[in-house]
Amino acid sequence: MRQPLPPAPPLPGPIVDAHTHLDACGAKDAADVTAMVDRAAAVGVGRVVTVGDDLAAAQWAAAAATWDPRVFAAVAVHPTRTAAFSDADRAAVEELAREPRVVAVGETGLDYYWDYSPPAAQQEAFRWHIDLAKRVGKPLMIHDRDAHEDIYRVLEEEGPPETVVFHCFSGDAEFARRCVARGYVLSFAGTVTFRNARALREAVADVPTYQLLVETDAPFLTPHPFRGRPNEPHGAAYTIMDIAQFTALDLAELCAAVNSNAERIFGLSDATHGDFGGYDS
Repeated sequence: MRQPLPPAPPLPGPIVDAHTHLDACGAKDAADVTAMVDRAAAVGVGRVVTVGDDLAAAQWAAAAATWDPRVFAAVAVHPTRTAAFSDADRAAVEELAREPRVVAVGETGLDYYWDYSPPAAQQEAFRWHIDLAKRVGKPLMIHDRDAHEDIYRVLEEEGPPETVVFHCFSGDAEFARRCVARGYVLSFAGTVTFRNARALREAVADVPTYQLLVETDAPFLTPHPFRGRPNEPHGAAYTIMDIAQFTALDLAELCAAVNSNAERIFGLSDATHGDFGGYDS
């Protein structure tokens, strides 16, 4: 059995894990969710956005966001699951996207690495999710794997929603500069800590702090030096500490910036996002 990710030293200020998958991390019910977020909060990762990548996972994420006030959700159908994206699926995703604890439409986009869904089907679904984000007035959370130019082109053709977040940004510095110029937000996962990720490390150095988020994409992409172990939201602390170190930014100031960004981008506020039917404080 692989060893769990050890807790990082506590951060000097709170941050948000802008993209995680609590269900894939092993959470099944409200008690599991609270325990997982407690571990994150102990090191300064005080809130999380949990993301569903198919309809069942999206439904679970939306429910989980009502179990603990530190949890919010994003919903969509992942591009690799769009080969049979039906009208019923669209209606169900739209209903979820309108729930108050759902703060983004995602993850949607294009994935040309895996051969699970035809590019044409992915692009059609991506265009639909772009339109949905505009109709519900929520940020669009992008999945982009080996598809930078088509992602950028489709966004230009459709007209992007007010806020676009590139989850787990994977481009180089030149693509980062193009995205920044369009006002897009770039979210960096544990991959930016990998010692062979020179292009990513150059990219993050070119992103203004007001367009920067940090995420885990847990249970995947565990940060250095723990690659290969299961990731959890508390792993975001390692990522932001590493970014601060190699960019020579003050860690406390960086934490304050990315936390403020997440609050602004996702509109994070316990008071304005509904009830917590399953949460027992």
